[in-house]
Amino acid sequence: MTKLLEFSESDNRLSNRFIELDPQGYFIISIDREKELICAEHYSNAINDQGLAVDPDTGEVIACKGAKPRQAVTKFTGKTAKEICIKLFEEISPAPVSMFDHAAYLGREFVRAEIALKTGEDYIQD
Repeated sequence: MTKLLEFSESDNRLSNRFIELDPQGYFIISIDREKELICAEHYSNAINDQGLAVDPDTGEVIACKGAKPRQAVTKFTGKTAKEICIKLFEEISPAPVSMFDHAAYLGREFVRAEIALKTGEDYIQD
């Protein structure tokens, strides 16, 4: 991995901090090298009284690992971080993001995905 995509010790620590879930949903970000696109699949979110994400249909807590596959509500794509951010935050109303920390996180991740796309490095969502 290039130095551009590596996390510092401080970043690794910050990645493990507690954050509240965005009630508007969450995104799984990937890159499509063949089409040269950043991809962001948006999933709906329901949050229980304990602040845990639950399946909106069943009310079951969604596990971080080993959970049953869910269907994305929609998929956003863009050739650059700026393009995909404009789609998410300026062209969609209401935006599928309702929290500033979530929006900032997505912006950082889209930049990392764009760098990976341009450098040929692997992209792993933080």
